[in-house]
Amino acid sequence: MQLKIMPKKKCLSAGRMLLILFLSQMISALEVPLDSKLLEDLVQPPTITQQSPKDYIIDPRENIVIQCEAKGKPPPSFSWTRNGTHFDIDKDPLVTMKPGSGTLTINIMTEGKAETYEGVYQCTARNERGAAISNNIIIRPSRSPLWTKEKLEPIILRNGHSLVLPCRPPIGLPPPIIFWMDNSFQRLPQSERVSQGLNGDLYFSNVLPEDTREDYICYARFNHTQTIQQKQPISVKVFSVDELNDTIAANLSDTEFYGAKSYRERPPTFLTPEGNASNKEELRGNVLSLECIAEGLPTPVIYWIKEDGTLPINRTFYRNFKKTLQIIQVSEADSGNYQCIAKNALGAIHHTISVTVKAAPYWIMAPQNLVLSPGEDGTLICRANGKPKPRISWLSNGVPVEIAPDDPSRKIDGDTIIFSNVQERSSAVYQCNASNEYGYLLANAFVNVLAEPPRILTSVNTLYQVIANRPALLDCAFFGSPLPTIEWFKGAKGSALREDIYVLHENGTLEIPVAQKDSTGTYTCVARNKLGMAKNEVRLEIKDPTRIIKHPEYAVVQRGNTVSFECKVKHDETLIPTVTWLKDSGELPNDGRFHVNQDHLVITDVNDDDGGTYTCVANTTLDIVSASAVLNVVAPTPTPAPTYDVPNAPFDLELTDQLDKTVQLSWTPGDDNNSPITKFIIEYEDAMHEAGLWHHQTEVSGTQTTAQLKLSPYVNYSFRVMAVNSLGRSLPSEPSEQYLTKAAEPDQNPSFVEGLGSEPDNLVITWKPLNGFESNGPGLQYKVSWRQKDGDDEWTSVVVANVSKYIVSGTPTFVPYLIKVQALNDAGFAPEPAVIMGHSGEDLPMVAPGNVQVNVVNSTLAEVHWDPVPLKSIRGHLQGYRIYYWKEQNTSQRNRRHIEKKILTFQGSKTHGMLPGLEPFSHYTLNVRVVNGKGEGPASPDRVFNTPEGVPSAPSSLKIVNPTLDSLTLEWDPPSHPNGILTEYTLKYQPINNTHELGPLVDLKIPANKTRWTLKNLNFSTRYKFYLHAQTSAGSGNQITEEAVTTVDEGKMAGIPPDVGAGKAMASRQVDIATQGWFIGLMCAVALLILILLIVCFIRRNKGGKYPVKEKEDAHADPEIQPMKEDDGTFGEYSDAEDHKPLKKGSRTPSDRTVKKEDSDDSLVDYGEGVNGQFNEDGSFIGQYSGKKEKEPAEGNESSEAPSPVNAMNSFV
Repeated sequence: MQLKIMPKKKCLSAGRMLLILFLSQMISALEVPLDSKLLEDLVQPPTITQQSPKDYIIDPRENIVIQCEAKGKPPPSFSWTRNGTHFDIDKDPLVTMKPGSGTLTINIMTEGKAETYEGVYQCTARNERGAAISNNIIIRPSRSPLWTKEKLEPIILRNGHSLVLPCRPPIGLPPPIIFWMDNSFQRLPQSERVSQGLNGDLYFSNVLPEDTREDYICYARFNHTQTIQQKQPISVKVFSVDELNDTIAANLSDTEFYGAKSYRERPPTFLTPEGNASNKEELRGNVLSLECIAEGLPTPVIYWIKEDGTLPINRTFYRNFKKTLQIIQVSEADSGNYQCIAKNALGAIHHTISVTVKAAPYWIMAPQNLVLSPGEDGTLICRANGKPKPRISWLSNGVPVEIAPDDPSRKIDGDTIIFSNVQERSSAVYQCNASNEYGYLLANAFVNVLAEPPRILTSVNTLYQVIANRPALLDCAFFGSPLPTIEWFKGAKGSALREDIYVLHENGTLEIPVAQKDSTGTYTCVARNKLGMAKNEVRLEIKDPTRIIKHPEYAVVQRGNTVSFECKVKHDETLIPTVTWLKDSGELPNDGRFHVNQDHLVITDVNDDDGGTYTCVANTTLDIVSASAVLNVVAPTPTPAPTYDVPNAPFDLELTDQLDKTVQLSWTPGDDNNSPITKFIIEYEDAMHEAGLWHHQTEVSGTQTTAQLKLSPYVNYSFRVMAVNSLGRSLPSEPSEQYLTKAAEPDQNPSFVEGLGSEPDNLVITWKPLNGFESNGPGLQYKVSWRQKDGDDEWTSVVVANVSKYIVSGTPTFVPYLIKVQALNDAGFAPEPAVIMGHSGEDLPMVAPGNVQVNVVNSTLAEVHWDPVPLKSIRGHLQGYRIYYWKEQNTSQRNRRHIEKKILTFQGSKTHGMLPGLEPFSHYTLNVRVVNGKGEGPASPDRVFNTPEGVPSAPSSLKIVNPTLDSLTLEWDPPSHPNGILTEYTLKYQPINNTHELGPLVDLKIPANKTRWTLKNLNFSTRYKFYLHAQTSAGSGNQITEEAVTTVDEGKMAGIPPDVGAGKAMASRQVDIATQGWFIGLMCAVALLILILLIVCFIRRNKGGKYPVKEKEDAHADPEIQPMKEDDGTFGEYSDAEDHKPLKKGSRTPSDRTVKKEDSDDSLVDYGEGVNGQFNEDGSFIGQYSGKKEKEPAEGNESSEAPSPVNAMNSFV
């Protein structure tokens, strides 16, 4: 069977027919391999391989060497130009050319000067196939001139001032490196305050006395000549104010200078650059350096921002204490405005630097060498970019194409040369030059027209040895012109290949990703073109992998004992392994206590230094494996009792009897750790479909060490085994070797097949795809079939990729379809699938329900009937019927709010339904609609119905107003929901005594148009409870209740001020607090306390027989003061005998409740606490006698407060 390799990398599956894999390439991509035997007789144009840099600065003290190396067949000859004209090296005895090379050596060490040979040089390498040229090499000797002699005056300045020390080095080639040092060649310290600029000057933001020194020296180092030039030292003297005072005190009479601070703080200003803005230009790929140095006191801090973007994170660096911003590998995107900000405590200043990034030419696509055969076509492409855009020009063999010999096969189109029907005379070297004002690029690319028969460059009968289950790469390096095709054969031509997977490479290499034992054999590579054929045979041998089947185990050993590590290796019988032991990744100690035999490492007389990690390394010429164990050395201890643990993992897994559907797995059990193994658990991994995921395969008895395993097609199996004892499960074994089963047709079809339409004119068929394990082979697809259920159409089928959905378009609306989905792969079809029924897409129903009838059951419930719609008009799955109903509003209500529609849905095919929760005495409208999976159909004609009257709700409010001794007036608001026409109100009331017992109930009928009613002939000071409800023709509604108290009889309240003693009847739903037991007790306690206080006050004030009021009246003896008379309501004289008597009947305060103050300075007010004396509800005087206060006019003390709790107490006595 043969294998022909195609040009691009792809995977093919072996079949029973001949497998031919062709390898070809684009003609323009043909490369000449760097094979020495091939190059000996293969004609090739020159190619420049090495040359000096474009800008070549030389050391004038050494010989000048200008390099130019090239290759070609036949070997090229070399020539040079200097400054555009031929450079005849034979005429200059100082110039020699290296034999077999174009490299020039100019001997200037013995005589001659470097300046004589300054200029632009270019090398040309030429043979019969063309000429290649080098870049223009500019030769310039380096220069390190001396500093100009100058006299530097000492610099004297005051503390805090700024300072710039200029360097101004001589112009050298290349420019020198600048640094500042002192006379001792010690670098001057730099900081945020003192730093060196990019121009070499030394900047001081502000000077300090410690900056005083006489040896500020600028050095210039010229690296090419390894010389250092020195500027004259600069002397700097910094004076403080105190030092200046001592010098000029005798000449200054103004003391302001002497008392001034030694410096003056100031905001920042820039030392460099100058002004508010500047420009900077840089080339693409270079380092962009921006600098801002500021002076100020305190020392300013520098910040950088980019005005129209952010600074590139990985390419931005700050130098010189953030005074310099550097961006490496600068590109056009870095153009823009950069702002540096100098800031200190007194202010801030900024400077904007406008950056423009230009670009010397750079390659987008450099031309590549082109190898063609006669009659073929090809192209050379030269594309470059830059800023400004570079100009492209072509040369042929170093001569501009405009003046080069004409070639009919060549056509130039801007940056492309197109070759058609080339012949051997078309061979040449072409140069592409891309240039702009910032530089140029020059590239050589040859066109070599060859007619060569195929050659295979891989050695004959090469033997490839590969470890099983690893990739195998079989080389077939080739060359020919035209490009040959490659054919691979295994064994004798026409022999069958097993269905393995091959990866095919453009260079002719055949790759077997997972080489198996049956991959062993002889492979033949055949290369053909129209000029001939070549072939080569290689051999492939597959070897078993080297495995450590018994690993060294962790050991804990007492000092002085012996320890043994076992390392049992299994390997291919044709390979010879080498077993090496390492300790802690190094060699074993050179100690006679360490003994290594075939499978063991034995250490005798173990000591503490022997602890560590021991590694067994087994390697062959093809592979290497290792296993490690740790040795822990401990002090001797008594012999421990046996330990019980889960088993050790099984090992040495091996697959035998490998068939399509079964395989036999064998293994070696691990240590059972003193608990017998009861069973083994076998798991498998499918490395092709679910790598890393292990599944349960089977379980076998603990006495078995083999198992016959059933396999599925097209699975790359690996197995592992776990042992189980009474203590648990062991760790898994190492995976077995992989075993790839053959592909087969699928065993099952996808599940969960459904057919539903997403649009009225389609059918969406969905299913759950098979997983990779269920696919049974490559190329999993699905055959989707469908036809109308009730039609005579044949099945329509389509095969789709491994997806989960297919959409059938152009179907009629909501038609039943029969659907089936069958799996298939490259090996064939799955069994015939089951047929399921689906429907195409639904559309909105077309017809509204008819004959809608409404039967009003009661004032809040109605029953609706309708006729079902025809099934065909539903155009979908019937979901049910939906009733929309709403209450019609009158004109005023309609203006106030939006009509609220209510919806009730009745599932399925019901043709009647109940509407609950209706409002009585209301006008309703409804319609009915049919519903399917797409939505609602049209509405039926509106049906109107009215609900009968119902009982009203309770009156909205009830309150009692204008209470009198024997009457109460009730006011109420009509019910918020009358639910009909009100016929009358019913008012019921009954008295409540102090024990909350209810008296007889009185029932009154009140006309419906009344909302106020007065009850007369009631008992005074009595609590009543009222019940009020409204009525319609349907009956009585809910009632509202209220309680109120009639006023108190004034005849029983003698001696009480009118506004204090009168109890106002309050319409309230709360229980009268005066009837509560806890409140009665509280008031009794208050009354008792007041009584005790009054007794104490009377005793203290009446020890002399008369009140202080009488004494004061007698003392004054004012004839105008007369005793108060009963008839005029004034007070008489008080005596001890009348201490406990109430006030006289006529002793009442005036109607305005004020006590008038006459001309006398003394009155009862003088002995109060600051207000006129007041009387309690029982007529007793409660003003407290105390020390006499300042006399004040007695004004009306009219109270606006509510009655005190004492008022309420009066109702209990």
